[in-house]
Amino acid sequence: MFTIAALYHFTRFENPAAIQPPLLKLCEDNGISGTLLLAHEGLNGTIAGPRAGIDAVLAHLRALPGCADLEHKESHSTDQPFRRLKVRLKKEIVTMGQPDVDPMTGTGHYVDPADWNALITSPDVAVIDTRNDYEVAIGTFEGAIDPETASFRDFPAWWEANKERFHNKRIAMFCTGGIRCEKSTNYLLGQGVEDVYHLKGGILKYLEEVPQTDSTWQGDCFVFDGRVSVSHGLAEGPHELCYACRRPILPEDMQRDTYEHGVSCTHCHGETTEADKDRFRERQKQIALSEARGESHMNFLS
Repeated sequence: MFTIAALYHFTRFENPAAIQPPLLKLCEDNGISGTLLLAHEGLNGTIAGPRAGIDAVLAHLRALPGCADLEHKESHSTDQPFRRLKVRLKKEIVTMGQPDVDPMTGTGHYVDPADWNALITSPDVAVIDTRNDYEVAIGTFEGAIDPETASFRDFPAWWEANKERFHNKRIAMFCTGGIRCEKSTNYLLGQGVEDVYHLKGGILKYLEEVPQTDSTWQGDCFVFDGRVSVSHGLAEGPHELCYACRRPILPEDMQRDTYEHGVSCTHCHGETTEADKDRFRERQKQIALSEARGESHMNFLS
């Protein structure tokens, strides 16, 4: 059984590059896979490995400057959900492209999962899903607004074009684990919106803590690892991943004429050329050859 830890923390790292090598070595020494991102604004990532290895990495992270109160969310999988380890330096730990946005100067009001239903069913509250369109497509909260954004970078433009819809409304926002809402709520506060709230711990914490009988969540939650999606209780969902377009698909989608493993699915079959598909077929051949030799091959989940 592998322990999966999802985490983020905003703090000031003067020299993220100095943090990278010892963190990478610690992860390697403890059999950790997944991704950790480091930037001047903090850290973000999801990692998986043995219980003792995860505990060692978490202890190391909490010993970094300003990270003593770092929180994380845990789940488990019988399979290793990542193919390799990445510890990377980035400009932002979640990319919004707004230089004035700084969650350390203030965010929306945190709302515990147990209090979320009461908030979002209030008539004066507008609920906004800050995730990407393909994530929203497989599950969201009942009544939530989908901005239909392909990237988190698109959110500020969407808000500017739609802000008049939310006059005299309180705004409640949510995302997978909470990190995007740290920035999106700070952004709205900077735009003069006064009553802004966000789900503490994100969808993952809600699905972990709120019983399905009391839940207003509909569908599954996309996750960026080998499980692809999770449902209530963080049980692994039914989705697979199309390795051509990186969108989640259901088992029945794999029975359609438009599906070819690693080449196309119902979502992307009409978006790529035959030359693209030939290139994807060659990639799949190389993956199969690598697996036959007992080697790992880089892909979306690597």
